[in-house]
Amino acid sequence: MKFVLIFGPQAVGKMTVGQELAKITGFKLLHNHMTIEPLYALFGAGPETWRLSHEFRRLIFEAAAISSGMAGLIFTYVWALDLRQDWEFVEGACRTFEDAGGESFLVELEADLEERLRRNRTPYRLQQKPTKRDLARSEDDLRQTLAAHRLNSFDGEIASMRYLKIDNTHLSPDVVALSIKERFRL
Repeated sequence: MKFVLIFGPQAVGKMTVGQELAKITGFKLLHNHMTIEPLYALFGAGPETWRLSHEFRRLIFEAAAISSGMAGLIFTYVWALDLRQDWEFVEGACRTFEDAGGESFLVELEADLEERLRRNRTPYRLQQKPTKRDLARSEDDLRQTLAAHRLNSFDGEIASMRYLKIDNTHLSPDVVALSIKERFRL
């Protein structure tokens, strides 16, 4: 079982790259809003949404790693690299798959702010992520999160042979997905 964690700031293209990677690998995709959206509809942006989302993800990872028979799972995540709890979440997710005999791969995406703001408004993103449809709030959240947290790694910070960082500001999702597949021989 292969676990591919695609991370980076909001609207960098994680979901879209994940969808393209799923097409060319046959892996399943769990993008981060698949657990957020239904909970947000029930609980809003309160603590229950985040607690339950985290728990659902943990349970999904365990089921995928242990008993699903899947070839691979792709997961997308906004990783605040300045928060120890986010490091622990990523380490725990990877360990779940590795302890079950699988392999984990980390893919970091980065793009400039103007491109991310443009992507934040695309119809497909808004269709897939209802919580992003209030564009003023969504853009404010994007800017606030960028100001409050470090959403891309420092050079050399992630010391894994199974790690790839891609500036996808000017790259199409299919090109990025193919480079991930080729780099890790997925």
